[in-house]
Amino acid sequence: MAGGGFVDAEASKRAHLYEFQVTRYCVLACIVAALGGALFGYDLGVSGGVTSMDDFLKEFFPKVYRRKQLHLNETDYCKYDNQILTLFTSSLYFAGLVSTFGASYVTRIKGRRISILCGSVSFFLGAILNAFAKNIAMLIIGRILLGVGIGFGNQAVPLYLSETAPPKYRGRFNQLFQLTTCLGIMIANIVNYLTERIHPWGWRLSLGLATVPATLMFIGGIFLPETPNSLVEQGRKAEGRTILEKIRGTKNVDAEFADLIEASEAAQAVKHPFRNLLKRKNRPQLVIAALGIPAFQQLTGMNSILFYAPVIFQSLGFGSDASLYSSLITSSILVAATFVSMFLVDRLGRRFFFLEAGTQMITSMIILTIILAIKFGHGVVLAKPYAVTLVLMICTFVAAYGWSWGPLGWLVPSELFPLETRSAGQSVVVCVNLFFTAAVAQFFLVSLCHLKYGIFLLFASLIFCMSLFIYFLLPETKQVPIEEISLLFQSHPVWKKYFDASDEKPTAG
Repeated sequence: MAGGGFVDAEASKRAHLYEFQVTRYCVLACIVAALGGALFGYDLGVSGGVTSMDDFLKEFFPKVYRRKQLHLNETDYCKYDNQILTLFTSSLYFAGLVSTFGASYVTRIKGRRISILCGSVSFFLGAILNAFAKNIAMLIIGRILLGVGIGFGNQAVPLYLSETAPPKYRGRFNQLFQLTTCLGIMIANIVNYLTERIHPWGWRLSLGLATVPATLMFIGGIFLPETPNSLVEQGRKAEGRTILEKIRGTKNVDAEFADLIEASEAAQAVKHPFRNLLKRKNRPQLVIAALGIPAFQQLTGMNSILFYAPVIFQSLGFGSDASLYSSLITSSILVAATFVSMFLVDRLGRRFFFLEAGTQMITSMIILTIILAIKFGHGVVLAKPYAVTLVLMICTFVAAYGWSWGPLGWLVPSELFPLETRSAGQSVVVCVNLFFTAAVAQFFLVSLCHLKYGIFLLFASLIFCMSLFIYFLLPETKQVPIEEISLLFQSHPVWKKYFDASDEKPTAG
């Protein structure tokens, strides 16, 4: 199988010598670090709800509010097409993609823990500014601060989890980030439902409550240990070994520590990690982890599904509460699917979930396209059999995303890069991810207005391309020690040609 699930013999030269226990210290550290996902998730969930609240629109976007009142037909494809309002959402992601490069420097030089603390402070300040905003300028500045916080958090947290987790359970631990993200979305949906009934300042409470996860993350971050990989990279080898022994629950960490030392020596030789990303031997990680996966994660069509969910639930008779019910159901499915992935990804592998989900998502999209093309957008309510089918397809699609591109879109990039380019590589991952998130947020509604149901067919085609990308280019990384994963590419049928004797050692340039 091209890109199959093999483990290179060289990559396993020390892995069988690793000893570890799943210690309480390791679990608590990963749970605290994963709170960074709650920041990301809460903002994803709360912003969409707030921008639909009448009180918020009246105060900051009166033209949008008046237009909303004129477009009461819920089957109108163009009802929500307004670039000014979507800029409020997308500005956060543009700020995040810029700030992640500064976060890379902090993460590499000062450590993962400091980046997590910086992210929580910036997010807290942004939430305060948004809650007390008096004009659009304050809103945008607040969103920029939130974006900086997410840029730092999304850069550091996946790295922290991958480096702290035992190799055998790295997938499970890393997906705590996706789990807290989904929980953040769910909590935000509930908060929006409750605050929408508080007039005229309920939206301020929704935005202001973002300070809660930021505060928890900051307090927890104070007591958070730095990762052994980062400590060794900073030259604090004795401290790194002490932490490694503590999180592994054993004194016998010689094999794993030796891998950390080797990786650190390679990292020290690299003075310009971003430039080193472009080297021939790092081409596989650049293409797969830094460009392909984070871009495709946002091109799955997940946002289109979430956009349509309230309309379809209304057609089933949920009335004005359709938005809440659809949000709760979809976010609950995301949480449940994340648990499925957490407990099976280290057994079945990353490639299995990517490829299985691709088939499931394509099928759902095609059925959605057919029904919407025939029955939707004509100013009439969907018949119940069609609406029930659409709901089932939505649930099927969301579940597939929830155990594949959702969590694995963060897990796989965080484990592919060698230590010398890891923080720089993760910055590019976050940058590309947020760029496509911002692009989808900014242009999805106008695309929907023009393409109508055809947008689902477009997403089905993209998912097909994504599945081919995974099948041919991604090696299986389950249970391979993180500092030995880069060796998988040297015997990969597609990528092995990028390695030769001259690339065995990293350069200082």
